[in-house]
Amino acid sequence: MKILVLGIGNVLLTDEGIGVRALKELERMYTFPPNVELLDGGTAGIELLRHIRKRDYLIIIDAMKCSQEPGTVVRIEGDDVPKAFRSRISPHQLGLSDLLAAAMLTDELPKKLVLFGVEPESIDIGLDLTDTVEASVDKLLCAVADELRSIGCSLVPNEAIFTEKARFWDTV
Repeated sequence: MKILVLGIGNVLLTDEGIGVRALKELERMYTFPPNVELLDGGTAGIELLRHIRKRDYLIIIDAMKCSQEPGTVVRIEGDDVPKAFRSRISPHQLGLSDLLAAAMLTDELPKKLVLFGVEPESIDIGLDLTDTVEASVDKLLCAVADELRSIGCSLVPNEAIFTEKARFWDTV
């Protein structure tokens, strides 16, 4: 099974960067099997189509307005994923919505589609996540890792240990 974990977001807009920051943390925490690719999608949109082609499983990590308390981690799957991007919080989500629509039209949408979204507290200019969203990072990372394990991926923990805020500094 070919799997892509796609982190989306703008690291210059506080909590809007959660997808990219979580992806970087996953890369630090685990060694992944060869069939799992982690990709920093940043604020890209339709240009990501070539990366999702021929994938069986796509996991997207992003900030997501879902009328929950800030820091809440939600899991959305299947046909509900494209619908979730209709209530976008940033321009890149319009691009992601277009990407998913194009993939559907060209029959290149992966068979399984899962979105892990985190309700942002702020999307103001700033390099750090808010404390509220920072506090949900471990829950988000566990959810993504559990998703991968549930489909048979063996994640090998790396030995490095990182501190909370310091772990994100080299991603910008």
